[in-house]
Amino acid sequence: MYRRILVPVDGSATSTLGVRHALALAKDQHARVRVLSVVDEMAVLSMIYGYPADVTTVIDSMRDTGKKAIAEAGALARKAGVRADTTIVEGRGRVVSQAILDEAKKFSADLIVMGTHGRRGVNRLLLGSDAERVLREAPVPVLLVREQQAKRARAPKK
Repeated sequence: MYRRILVPVDGSATSTLGVRHALALAKDQHARVRVLSVVDEMAVLSMIYGYPADVTTVIDSMRDTGKKAIAEAGALARKAGVRADTTIVEGRGRVVSQAILDEAKKFSADLIVMGTHGRRGVNRLLLGSDAERVLREAPVPVLLVREQQAKRARAPKK
């Protein structure tokens, strides 16, 4: 049913859980996976507005975090025996959700799997939800993996 699965990652436990779900689906469906990290320079600019900071250093750090996240996802894919490629894209003025949707189109994804932090109230208002925007605008099915599941997965068994 699914042949090409896109999985955006940000290095969080939630995105790793999304990767694990995508890999299980890919293994079952004999699908190809693309792991994506988006360098969100717009977030950096909004965080440091009015403060003296070296933007290049911060963006380089974001790139390094993205490289680490996709390397970890790639290692999980190899361990699971799933064909996966990885990519980092620059936001270039786009919101993260648009960069994800653009990559889904470029990759011809037929499923997007994302971890979501499930923010509510003021946090959602202030921080927004890339997952919600992808869900609303994606032309393909979107599987959202909730953070609560990630917390349960990490909890010690009694």
